[in-house]
Amino acid sequence: MFFEDTIAEVGKFMDSGGPVLWAIVVLLFVMWTLIFERLWYLRSNVTDDVQGAIDTWEARKERKSKHAHQIREKIISEVSLEINTNMMMIKTLIALAPLFGLLGTVTGMITVFDVMAFTGGGDVKAMAGGVSQATVPTMSGMVAALSGVFAMTYVDRMAIREQQLLEDHLTMDH
Repeated sequence: MFFEDTIAEVGKFMDSGGPVLWAIVVLLFVMWTLIFERLWYLRSNVTDDVQGAIDTWEARKERKSKHAHQIREKIISEVSLEINTNMMMIKTLIALAPLFGLLGTVTGMITVFDVMAFTGGGDVKAMAGGVSQATVPTMSGMVAALSGVFAMTYVDRMAIREQQLLEDHLTMDH
C-alpha cells in the first residue's frame, strides 16, 4: 500500500512538471551514476593505480636527471588522467541541470500563454497547470544542480588529495 501511494505521488509530481522534468530525471540519473562511479574508484581502485605508479618509479635506478624528471611527470599525468576520468562530464551535467529547469519554466509559461489566449485569461484553474509546469522543473533543476555541486566538491577534494599524495611519494632522492 505504501509503495503504491508513493508511486502515485511521484507520478503526479512528474505530470505536474511536464516533459522537461523527465529530461531532468535522466540528467540526474546519469550525473549520480558518474558520481558514484568516481566515488567507487577513489575509495577502492585508486590505491592500485597509485601503488603501480610508485612501484614503477621505485624500480628506476636513477631519479635525478632531467629525463627521470620527465618520466616522473609522465607517470603522474597518467594516474591523474585516470583519477579525473568523467570529472568534466559531471561538472557539465551539474551546469546543465538549472538550464533544463529554465527550459521547463519557458515551456510552462508557453502553456500558460496558450491557455490565456484560448480562454481570454479568465480560467485560473487552466492556467494553474501551466504555472505548475513552469515552477516544478525550475525547482527540480536547482535541486539537482545543488546536490551535484556538493557531491562534486567532495569527489574533487578526494581526487586532488590522491594526486598530491602520488606526487609526494614519487621522490627524486637518488
